[in-house]
Amino acid sequence: MSYTAAEPDSPTHHRGRAQRATEGWAFLVESIRNHRTVGSIAPSGKSLANLLAEPLLEREPRISNVLEVGAGTGSVTRALLPRIPRGSRLDIVESNAHFAAHLRRLVRGYPNLPAQQEQVRVHNVYVEQLTTDRRYDVIVSGLPFTNFSPGQVDEIMGRYLDLLRPGGTLTYFSYCGSRWVRTLLPSRPEARRQRDVKDLLHQYHHRYAIGCWTVWGNLPPAKVWQLRRPLDAVSASAALTAQPDLSR
Repeated sequence: MSYTAAEPDSPTHHRGRAQRATEGWAFLVESIRNHRTVGSIAPSGKSLANLLAEPLLEREPRISNVLEVGAGTGSVTRALLPRIPRGSRLDIVESNAHFAAHLRRLVRGYPNLPAQQEQVRVHNVYVEQLTTDRRYDVIVSGLPFTNFSPGQVDEIMGRYLDLLRPGGTLTYFSYCGSRWVRTLLPSRPEARRQRDVKDLLHQYHHRYAIGCWTVWGNLPPAKVWQLRRPLDAVSASAALTAQPDLSR
C-alpha cells in the first residue's frame, strides 16, 4: 500500500496540521481525566512512532498479522497503516472509548484504505479481554506500564507472549528519566511500585530482548524495546542464558 505525503502548502497538509493539533488537545484532556491509563500529556512523536513500527517494515512484503495496543489518538497507527501489506491484518486495541471512536474515524478516512477496510479493526477493550484465536507476527504496545501495578504488567506481558507467534516481535516504549521522577514521589509505596515494575520488565528484557534504542527527539525522550518470542523450547532456554548488550 502506498502513501504520498501532502505538499507543505496544500489544503491536505493544513488539514493534517489542524487535525494533529486537535488530537493533541484531546490527548491532554484524556491524560488528565484518565491519568492511570494515559501515560503522557502528548501523543508519540513521528520518530518514536516510526521506530515502534519498524518490525513490520522489516517483514515486508510478507503478509503479517499486527496488533497495536494502547493506540491513543493514532500517532503510531499512522505509521503502521501505510506499512500493512495487502492481505495482512491490523487489530487495534484501545480501552479508552473516546480514543477508540477517534481511531475508527481515522481508519475510515485514511487514504487508499477504503477498499481494504476489512484489514483493520478497532477493539474498545483491554488487551486481556481481547477475544481472538489469531496469533500475531508483530505487537506494538503503547501502554504506560509505569502507571500499572507489577501484577498488571506481568499479566499484560504474559498476554503479549501468548498472542505472539513463535519468532514474533513485540515493541514497546518507556519514557526516560523515571529514576529521577521516583526521587520526587512523595509516597514511598508509589516509588516502590514503580521500582518493582522496572525490575519486572528487566526480567522480560533479560529473557526476550533483542534491541533497545533511545529517541531523544521525542517529548519526553523515550526508550524503545524490542522483544522476540523464542521459536521453540530450545530457543527459550537459550534466551534465558543469553544477555545481549542493551545498554545503549
